Amino acid sequence: MTRRPGTNPPVDHGQATVELALSLPVVCMLLFAVVQVAVVGRDHLAVQFAARAAARAASVSANPTSAGAMAAHSAITLRPLSVRITEGDGTVTAFVQYTDPTDVPLVGAVLPELALSATVTMAVEPP
Repeated sequence: MTRRPGTNPPVDHGQATVELALSLPVVCMLLFAVVQVAVVGRDHLAVQFAARAAARAASVSANPTSAGAMAAHSAITLRPLSVRITEGDGTVTAFVQYTDPTDVPLVGAVLPELALSATVTMAVEPP
């Protein structure tokens, strides 16, 4: 397309600003969603670690229930943590549960709280 001499090109002042203003909320929401997924993943790994620590402590203790609960609570800082220890057939099973609040801005209001849990079974060892 050729331009006639003395004419100005079309003016698009502010178009990029309007496009940014329209797309910025969507980009922020996606970013916050990724952060929320990372937080839930971190907390799930912590619950699994607490269950393993509880099962290990219960498998070598003379009092498995209290040793397992104490080990799970000292392994991670998530609270409130529900710990259940069961014994049977030469094994000890630790069940750990935590309710993860979804509290990342914007995304947390949309998602419900998540119940994270882990179960680990180990053979009983003599104390």
